[in-house]
Amino acid sequence: MFRFLVVFGTRPEAIKLAPVILQIRTHPGCATTVCVTAQQREMLDQVLKFFAIEPEIDLDLMQPNQSLAAFAGRAIPMLEEVMGKVSADIVLVQGDTSTTLYAALAAFYSRIPVAHVEAGLRTGDLYSPFPEEVNRLLTGQLASLHFPPTPRAAGNLFREGVPHNRVFITGNTGIDALLMSAQRADHRMLQNALGAHADDTRRLVLITAHRRESFGDGFVSMCNAIADLVISRPDVLFVYPAHLNPNVQDPVDHILRPLAESRDNLLIPPPLPYHEFVALMKRSWLILTDSGGIQEEAPSLAKPVLVMREITERQEAIDAGTARLVGTDRNLIVRETMRLLNDAAAYRAMTSIANPFGDGKAAERVVRHCRAFLERKATHQDEYAYAGAAGDEV
Repeated sequence: MFRFLVVFGTRPEAIKLAPVILQIRTHPGCATTVCVTAQQREMLDQVLKFFAIEPEIDLDLMQPNQSLAAFAGRAIPMLEEVMGKVSADIVLVQGDTSTTLYAALAAFYSRIPVAHVEAGLRTGDLYSPFPEEVNRLLTGQLASLHFPPTPRAAGNLFREGVPHNRVFITGNTGIDALLMSAQRADHRMLQNALGAHADDTRRLVLITAHRRESFGDGFVSMCNAIADLVISRPDVLFVYPAHLNPNVQDPVDHILRPLAESRDNLLIPPPLPYHEFVALMKRSWLILTDSGGIQEEAPSLAKPVLVMREITERQEAIDAGTARLVGTDRNLIVRETMRLLNDAAAYRAMTSIANPFGDGKAAERVVRHCRAFLERKATHQDEYAYAGAAGDEV
């Protein structure tokens, strides 16, 4: 029996690891222990409920206004204690959160192999996104198996000296989760998200913004751009589920909420459960976001993305043409949004491209490669001999 310890703490991690956990459960001779740090308590619980995943271990580590260093000081010892109690053969982590790094470090201290899902993403700027770029770089140094979603991400790992036989291109497990969820998205979910506007026939622009590197002037500029669009395009419905972080809420309260109260084409609901957000993505015409995951997901729903960041680690979307960088520049955000609202040819050009991030079968590949690694390790063979060259399945 091979035991997988799966550790995560945020909603994006839960979304992208849920298909992996469900896939492990279909494999005879494999078992899972799910451990959450609850880095994002409410949003995390919504995803777990949707995918019917009950964590065996809930560390509930997050505290109000907790610094990164304070979280590390609490998380690493408790995760190391978990490693000592759970007889895990391998620890799975995902992406680039603080939980990802601290779980990988605790596993390393406990001499348990680490498998890194969504490995190899890089911007080349240690402070953008912050602290995610450093989290994923350091996790890459600790991992035994690397599962980059794309050839570009695999190339980043090779340039950093990771042996080819430890790298498997799988596609992104977030696409697996999206396709599973999109099949279940219905009008009732849309009603929960939009209320009386669920039957509004206007085109819908979906907005998300929460990155800490934009806090301050960047957020003010984004909010002003949204305000300009709301005022100039009453024929379009703008929906911005605003993150609860005070650095987001303050500019939203000052710039956008007064507009939402006086106009019928701006809605600012609280953060939505994952399944309702997927329903909203399906309903949208285009998406303005600084989220990494949405850059990956939207092409599978044929939705163009304007990325409100100066740089992205999902360059594949930019190169393919499914997303465009607009930064936090007020005028550029307005201009590019108006272009996609007004220019049918420009819109079609961004929506007729296959998703560069995968085909919805990434979780099965992750589990298959982990199991092959563990089987060779259990029989005292070279556990990396199985790998060969980097996976070419996607």
